[in-house]
Amino acid sequence: MGSADSNTIEVAALGRPFSLGMLYDCRRDLLIPGMTLWGHDHLIQYIRERRQHYSAFEIVASESIDDKTSALDVSASLKASFLAGNVEVEGSAKYLRHNKTSKKEATVTLKYEATTKFQQLSMDHLGRDNLKYLDDFVQGKATHVVTGILYGAKAFFVFNSDVCNDENCQEVEGKLKVMVKKIPSISIDGEGSLKMKDEEKKSVEKFSCNFHGDFLLDKTPSSFQDAVEVYQSLTKLLGANGENAVPVKVWLLPLIHLHTSAPTVVREVSPAFIEEMQAVLEDLKEVEMRCNDALKTAAQQFSEIGRKIKTFKDLCSGFKLEFQRNLAKKLPAIRGGEEDEGAVLKEILKEKYSSPFNSKYLNEWMDFKEREIYTLKSFTSMMKNTKIIPSQSDLYKEILSADHAVCFSFTSLGGHEPYLADLSKHLGQTPKPDDPKESPVNDIKKEQWYTLKDVTDAMRHKAKLFGDFAEANEENKNIKFLAVGSTDETQEGSSIVLYKDGFPVNENFELPSKPETLTVGDINHNSVKLKISPTESGAENITSYSVEYCVSGQDGWIEKTAAGAEEVTVSDLSPNTEYKFRCRALTSVGVGPAYEVSGSIKTSPCSTPGKPQDEPNSSERQVPVAPKEEVLKKTADGCGVQDNASDKEEFRQEESGD
Repeated sequence: MGSADSNTIEVAALGRPFSLGMLYDCRRDLLIPGMTLWGHDHLIQYIRERRQHYSAFEIVASESIDDKTSALDVSASLKASFLAGNVEVEGSAKYLRHNKTSKKEATVTLKYEATTKFQQLSMDHLGRDNLKYLDDFVQGKATHVVTGILYGAKAFFVFNSDVCNDENCQEVEGKLKVMVKKIPSISIDGEGSLKMKDEEKKSVEKFSCNFHGDFLLDKTPSSFQDAVEVYQSLTKLLGANGENAVPVKVWLLPLIHLHTSAPTVVREVSPAFIEEMQAVLEDLKEVEMRCNDALKTAAQQFSEIGRKIKTFKDLCSGFKLEFQRNLAKKLPAIRGGEEDEGAVLKEILKEKYSSPFNSKYLNEWMDFKEREIYTLKSFTSMMKNTKIIPSQSDLYKEILSADHAVCFSFTSLGGHEPYLADLSKHLGQTPKPDDPKESPVNDIKKEQWYTLKDVTDAMRHKAKLFGDFAEANEENKNIKFLAVGSTDETQEGSSIVLYKDGFPVNENFELPSKPETLTVGDINHNSVKLKISPTESGAENITSYSVEYCVSGQDGWIEKTAAGAEEVTVSDLSPNTEYKFRCRALTSVGVGPAYEVSGSIKTSPCSTPGKPQDEPNSSERQVPVAPKEEVLKKTADGCGVQDNASDKEEFRQEESGD
């Protein structure tokens, strides 16, 4: 619709039940049913009709408001009314309300349109003497009368494909577009299968479909194959003579042409006004998609985060409704000359830039929430063998199902959000003509746990200890490892809570780390002496230490317990054998992570024949020399004597000495 004038205008029907002779109010873009300027018989008698067959398909470029309104031939003025919520759409026009729900979603739309006939009134209707009821309506609410209707139908197939984190949305949309373009030329074989390459069939299995059309279908398509089948039946669904067609475009004649006292549109809203309206609503749509994506991630795992984002999303929806409700009142007033567009535009701009619902503030708050979610994900990714519990009520069920439960509690997730309070307060009050204020979210960085380096560093350290402890006790079915969100102002960031038989026994349980070192001391043919250095953390909960060893390349660790961080001798080892050693702290709940000595330690071989050697850390004692036959037997048994020239010479010297 153009600026206010006296010319006939074209308006998209948008699924509304237009009929010839119906009255219309262009100030509100509203049909006025049940009223006409003619008697029924006279109206029907002189209608003129001509056939107008046409069909086409095209790919809609994007899901922006501009592209969708363009696909439905919506004028700028009608778009303003739609954005304000004044126009109820049906049929194919519901495509206008179809919005992407996620930024991780590739979308391509196939549009089909067809026309069948054009009907119009004639001068037998519009001549002054032929208007039976004009005087009854010139002071009413109508500004125009429907004088022409183009019949046909439209359909929109909206294809979606989820985009994985490692995929590019534009690349996925490109592949989707290639397949959607092929739909008009795809044939179906006798068994009902699509005639496509196997790789193409596999590709389209990932596509979902939403249908918005003016056709009555037996089954709404939800897959690519469904869409192909429906697309090929659209021509038949119109009817052999187009009897199932609906109004797709109407022509409106200003009533002022018929009576000088008829109401009229004084002025139209400017393109600048519409652009500002559209910008506010599109910004809100982007924020809504960010909320939806956030609610699918860590917000699902932690109800405290989910509740805040849901509250934020609801507040944005409330603001959108309030914004549209206000516009719905202002637009007719502007068009009727009762309100100044400049003043209304100033109010819109003020609401856009000065209120807490400024898109900059909204997106900054979402930036912080996403940062919080990413921080949580970085912590939970460290926690092996750990179940994330969405709420405190679910926690009780878990802690009662095991002897012990060790729970990593994120204690600051339910903290107060001043910005949400600001948004809620703004919705409930009349805006005042204040100057733009500093961003309400500027203080969030100072207040939130995930922006404080000392807090997150401490949490990261705890999360690493927790993950190591949980992994070390993976085989112990008497312990459960859990993570949950909570609110505890006395413990900023996080705490580790130990439960026994469903009750907390330690609300700040310190987990043991690995022993600092395990130092190798004296090595004999059947023993190794080790020095345990104490753990850096969790000392108060350590009951003892465990030294474990096994033959290199074999499974089956053997355990030796030490009362504390002290020197330990591991005995009963095999001579001339490589062993691996590790050490861990023990608690009343479970075992800590192990410190493993790098490489392997080889025990000494058995003493060779010759002059007896003193054992380390032992007093001198005489060792009798074995007879030659016994020495040879031991050599053959592999106790470490090597049959080389020097050994033989040493053996001869000892024998001659006897």
